[in-house]
Formats: sequence, structure tokens, C-alpha cells
Amino acid sequence: MQTTTKPTFWQRTGVQNWFLKKEAGVTETSSMTPDMVYKYIIEKFRESIAELSFADRIIFYHEYIICFSPPDYGKFMDNNRGIFSLIIKESVKAFYDILKEHKEKGKKVTASANKWVFRFVSHPDYEKGDRSFIGKLLPGNVQQKEENLRVTFIPRQTGIAQTFDIADEILKDFTFYSDGYYEIPWNDSLVLGEVNDPKLPKYFARLETTLPDKQYAGKKLEYLVKDEAIIVSGIDEKPGQAGVFCIPSEWVSTPHLSIRYDKDADKFFLASFGEKTIVNENEVQNSDKDAPLWTELPMNSRIVLNGIVSINIFKV
Repeated sequence: MQTTTKPTFWQRTGVQNWFLKKEAGVTETSSMTPDMVYKYIIEKFRESIAELSFADRIIFYHEYIICFSPPDYGKFMDNNRGIFSLIIKESVKAFYDILKEHKEKGKKVTASANKWVFRFVSHPDYEKGDRSFIGKLLPGNVQQKEENLRVTFIPRQTGIAQTFDIADEILKDFTFYSDGYYEIPWNDSLVLGEVNDPKLPKYFARLETTLPDKQYAGKKLEYLVKDEAIIVSGIDEKPGQAGVFCIPSEWVSTPHLSIRYDKDADKFFLASFGEKTIVNENEVQNSDKDAPLWTELPMNSRIVLNGIVSINIFKV
């Protein structure tokens, strides 16, 4: 009995024949290198600015899905594990430099999301040397059904980018890896130039929380740490005091935390005075504000106060 193989989405639409057709006499190209991936991401970022910006506003993608062939992806993960995170670090650094250039020309940089998301994936119909890109304004998996995605594909034979719209159903053919997912918070200060401006105070870290109380409707609150010691306090605290991160929530004690920066160790430490404090899923022992018990507070930690209010600490 003759068996038939169900065609893939690419084969049914003819996209595979258009982009992935093996031409006679074409020799196989070398595998992707970290430098090629880095330059490709920067190129896609610049293109998103050119395509999405209008008037004096600079708009750009916040999520980047980069697809390789399974052999190319496997090479990165087997022989160069960890290289993706370094590529992303340098890519985001370049993003901010590009955005600062636009801001210095009088343009208004507009972030559509509060984070950068990078996904490195593979597709079974891709062959060695193939790569493509999908960009999104708002990171996440939720996509309106009627909205198409724009994909830029570079076939190995020509190296010339081709752009086309695809329906959301094409994403089901991609293989997403947990090792290939990276998320980085958006940082306004890196665009505004606060960090490198000697006229402005140096910030040691950034604290961020989303208020759970009904009257604030999930409003996000940010605090830039410029003092070596600060207090995190609740709704009963007088707002506007230097060195005090006042969170107007009944779930935060007054005071609740003390956070200090040790310059010699280049580390943050935390002491808890509130009813309950959890850092990275570990409960912190309570102490008296006159005799604090210090616990190391790593960067990118998640602090939960009284089981309700969550605070994240990021390096600036």
C-alpha cells in the first residue's frame, strides 16, 4: 500500500517552494555564527523603526522571534550553550544606543511594552543556513486572530531578505525551546541618558512594583535607588521623603524594609521589619529597625510583602 505524508503549512501555501527550494549548483552555506545573529537582530530592529515610526514618534518591536534550521540551532545549544544570552545583552545595548541617537535628534521614543523578549526557535522545513524573523510590538503569545504577522525570511541561496504576511496558524509549525527564551525589562533611563550624564545622580538600582489596591487599578510604581540606604514603607508614610520608597498600599507595613548597598562588596542587603517578607520564595526573618538582620538581595530578585505586594529589583 502506498503511503502519503500530510503536507506542512509551508508546502500547502507554496511558501516552502518559494523560499526553501534547493537550486541546482548551489553549495551549502556555512552555519550561523554569533556575529551573524547579532548583526541580523540589529538589522531587524532598525527596520522595525523605519516601518513603524511616524511623525516625531519612534516605534519599534519589543519581541523578536529568530528562527534557524534544527542543525544550526543545535550547534548553538550543544557547542555554544549560553551564547544566546550574550548576543541578547549586546543587542539590547545597541538598541538603546540607536534610540538615544533618535532622541538626540529631537524624536520622541515611545515604548509599547515594559520589556524586551527574544525567542530563538527552529523549523523542520528550514535547512542549514536558513533564517527568518518575526517581530511583535507587544511581547506575549496572545495574538488577534484576524491580525497577520509580518515575517522577514532570508533564503540561503540569495541572502536577500524577502518580507511577507502570514496568518497566525503558521506559528504552530515552529518549535519553541525554553532555553531559547530571554526577557529583559525596558529601561527608560538608558534612553533618557540619566546613567551617563555626570550632572545627574548615579543610581545603584531600580525598584518596580505594581499596586494591587483597587483605587490604583494595577498602577506601576518605580523607584530609582540613588542612596546607599533606603527604606521601603507603606501607606502611612509621608510621601516625598528622601531615601524612602513609599508604596501607598495597606498591604505594606510602615516601615517594612531597609535596603542598603555595600560598595566594597558591590551587593545589596535587605532587612525586614514588616509582618512577612519573602525574597525569591524564601521567607526573611523579621528584625527590629534598631537591630536589623541583613539578608543578601541579588539583582533581579523578587520581593513579596505580606503575600500580596511584589517588588522587583533591577540593575540600572
